[in-house]
Amino acid sequence: MSAHLIKKYPNRRLYDTEASKYITLSDLKDLITAGARVKVVDSTSNEDITRSILLQIIMEAEAAGEPIFNAAMLQQIIRFYGGSVQGVFAKYLEDSLQMFGEQQERMREAMGADPVSAMTKVAEQNMKMWSEFQNSFFSGLGMGEKKKSD
Repeated sequence: MSAHLIKKYPNRRLYDTEASKYITLSDLKDLITAGARVKVVDSTSNEDITRSILLQIIMEAEAAGEPIFNAAMLQQIIRFYGGSVQGVFAKYLEDSLQMFGEQQERMREAMGADPVSAMTKVAEQNMKMWSEFQNSFFSGLGMGEKKKSD
């Protein structure tokens, strides 16, 4: 699936090349929420500015309602920048979000069945996946398998 191309013009307007119309940041957020992969480029330089636009959407969402990132969490994230584990931490966050999304999808699929059985099954799968993920993460750090007593 190719990315939905959005062009940002010098007048700060965003143009959706697929829909052939100008859109707002809110519209772009809605596209992403609906599952679209997006790529935002500067119309003049053709530079990929996707990250900065996505961060802008996050900043607006954080300011508008109940934030996901509290001050303590943001300070922890900042401490990882430039450190020896920055890449490992980035991969950890990416994998964690991927796993969380997959779990949510399984929950949506399972809710058609008996809710108690579905919740039990999903919880068991989540525990297994989380354990495997932690073992992989700690092995990647050269710390071997994470033991339950640690």
